[in-house]
Amino acid sequence: MIRVLFAVALAALAQAAFAQGYPARSITMVVGFAPGGGTDTTARIVAKKVGDSVGQTVIVENKAGAGGTVATHQVARSSPDGYTILLGSVGSLAVAPHLIAKLPYDPLRDLAPITMAVEFPNVLVVQASMPATTLAEFVQLAKASPGKIGYGSSGIGGIGHLAGALLGMVADIDIVHVPYKGGGPAMQDLLGGQIPAMIATPPTALPHVKAGKIRALATTGAARAALMPDVPTVAESGYPGYEATNWYAYLAPAGTPKDVLERLQRELVQALNAPDVREQLDRQGMEAKPGTPEELAKYMERELATWGRVVKAAKIQAN
Repeated sequence: MIRVLFAVALAALAQAAFAQGYPARSITMVVGFAPGGGTDTTARIVAKKVGDSVGQTVIVENKAGAGGTVATHQVARSSPDGYTILLGSVGSLAVAPHLIAKLPYDPLRDLAPITMAVEFPNVLVVQASMPATTLAEFVQLAKASPGKIGYGSSGIGGIGHLAGALLGMVADIDIVHVPYKGGGPAMQDLLGGQIPAMIATPPTALPHVKAGKIRALATTGAARAALMPDVPTVAESGYPGYEATNWYAYLAPAGTPKDVLERLQRELVQALNAPDVREQLDRQGMEAKPGTPEELAKYMERELATWGRVVKAAKIQAN
């Protein structure tokens, strides 16, 4: 018994010593989408601030694929030492478990919540040449050509995918989902004429909307987006109650020492609350929503339940 207690005490001392010297090297912040999208933009803004604070480089690693699940799985199986963290999104954390039968991770079991990062709506945008200037006109076109209008998104199971599926349900239209490995590549194809529409993040879409290259028809939140105050919501365009909000959150591999998680949470919350970071995020149409690990865990549980119902009702499959 004495030997066991001694071993436990040594382990606790070793963990405390490790946490005290943390971080002693660079931290990798994994993002599940290609450069140029909303997740990548958020990660780079926050990574710079955290890196300056801790005196170590925070590297943003883009691990695109399968709607963010490739990156989420990578972090879930990484060493729980605080040197690999995830900026995950609703798709891989709350939707994928309902879409993928053999998902190689459980978001509630295999990941340790750190803090919520940001929340924001998405926006339905179309080619400037499309003869639709309102959501009502888009719906009319879709009804006239069922199964012919495709909409791009950042990947299968992402909020863009779900927002489109939900729109199809409430408007009774058949629009075809075209998944990409991130918002950046999808936007390039929209601009190039390969797809007629896209459900995008505000920072990805806004420069091209302002340039007149694409047209914004409706945003997906409960209220109008601060970045696009002149664009009506789907709800006020004839579909009351419609809401599909995007969110990004920070998580670490399960088993990461508590002291390390607490340090990460402090640094990330401090960065997200910094006036210059909030200003940059505001310009991207994102609202910083830092909080506690417990708050994030409860939020994820609610989102898992909500999107599980939508996936089932819309009969969405990971095709």
